[in-house]
Amino acid sequence: MSKPKCKLIGEDGNIFNLMGIACRTLRRAGLKKQAEEMVDKITRSKSYDEALVIIMEYVEVE
Repeated sequence: MSKPKCKLIGEDGNIFNLMGIACRTLRRAGLKKQAEEMVDKITRSKSYDEALVIIMEYVEVE
């Protein structure tokens, strides 16, 4: 699966903000199921760093 590009650098670093941006990017790319899966994994993650790694698994961060 090719990952959609997502501009996160320079955005507010709040994890919920970053998750929302990545989620919208996935939905716009027609990847609704992956967006839901990503949100589920992030909300179950144990740390900020773990959540960032999950985001990077789904989108290409720029």
